[in-house]
Parts: sequence; structure tokens; C-alpha cells
Amino acid sequence: MKKSLLISALAATALLSGGVQASEELAKKHNCLACHKTDAKLVGPSYKDVAAKYKAEDMGKLIEKVKKGGSGAWGQIPMPPNPAVSDDDLKTLVTWILSIK
Repeated sequence: MKKSLLISALAATALLSGGVQASEELAKKHNCLACHKTDAKLVGPSYKDVAAKYKAEDMGKLIEKVKKGGSGAWGQIPMPPNPAVSDDDLKTLVTWILSIK
């Protein structure tokens, strides 16, 4: 019993780590890291700050903001629109960002 729980926990950790890696790769692929860092402000807010400000129920709003761009939520520098990013990639990226603590 304990052995199966340990195996399950290790498998879940591996899956989650792969998800984090995949999401970071998406962020690199779509050039998100040119303006954002995980734990420090760059041009835009850090992903940790975004995760602290927004909750899971804000996902649709954030996906829309990333896709269409926006301004004013984090200061005067606007976020450019990202219409070429697929809806699936946007959902994956926003889910990853909101999971960063």
C-alpha cells in the first residue's frame, strides 16, 4: 500500500514537472519571457505577482487580455496583443502562470 502511494506521488511529481517545463517552453516559444520573469518584474509584472493578483476564476479574462493586449492593470506600459498564440497554448500558459506561487 505504502509502496503504491509512493509510486503514485512520484508519478504525479514527474507529470507536474513536465507540465512546468512544457509551459516554460511555451513561454519561450511565444516570446513571453522578453517582458516577463517568473519571480521579478522586467518590462511587465512577474508571473508570481500575476498569480497573486488573479485567481482561477479570472482565467478567461487573462486569456483574453493576453490575446488582445491591454494596459493600465500594471502601470502605463501596455501589453501588446498576441493573436497568433493558439487558444490551447494561451490556456496552458495562463494555467501555468496562475499556478506559480
